[in-house]
Formats: sequence, structure tokens, C-alpha cells
Amino acid sequence: MAADIYARIRANPKFAGFVSTRNRYSIVMAILGAIAYYGFILLVAYDKEFLARKLGAGMVTSLGIPIGVGVIVFTIIITWVYVRRANGEFDDTNAEIIREAQK
Repeated sequence: MAADIYARIRANPKFAGFVSTRNRYSIVMAILGAIAYYGFILLVAYDKEFLARKLGAGMVTSLGIPIGVGVIVFTIIITWVYVRRANGEFDDTNAEIIREAQK
């Protein structure tokens, strides 16, 4: 029985579109996160002077601190965006495909 349902799911054209959309979206989100993290690390490695600049006259905080916090906040936001779409659109599409296969 399970093999029959699996075969119907794989044969459903919506399934191929769903997998393609989900994979493309996952890759884009992963690339955005990697760009943020590796971009910051590359700044640390190759442009320390830029990150060491003080935010203002007489200030102790350097530019690297808010940029680092920004990287963390950015990745939290893109994770939230991905989870929201996955729990909404992707879960709904997945459930619909399974329902169609069980008919």
C-alpha cells in the first residue's frame, strides 16, 4: 500500500514542481546566509582597518560590532522567513499532494 502511494506521489506533476520550488528556495536562502557570514569573515581577514574604525569621535565601539550584530540579525530574519514559508505554503502543498495520492 505504501509503495503504491509513493508511486502516485512521484507521478504527480505537482510533486516535481513542489520539489523544484522548495529546493530552489532553500538554495537561495542558504546562499544569502553564507554570503552574510563569509562576507563578514572576509572583512575580518582582509580589511581589519575598516572594521576597526570608531563609530564617532570619542566612541569606544568600532564599526565591526554593529556589522557583526547585523549579520546575526539578518540570519535570524532569513531563517524566520524560510520557516514561515515552509510551515505555510510548503506544508499546504505537501498535504495536498499526499491527499491526492491517497484517493
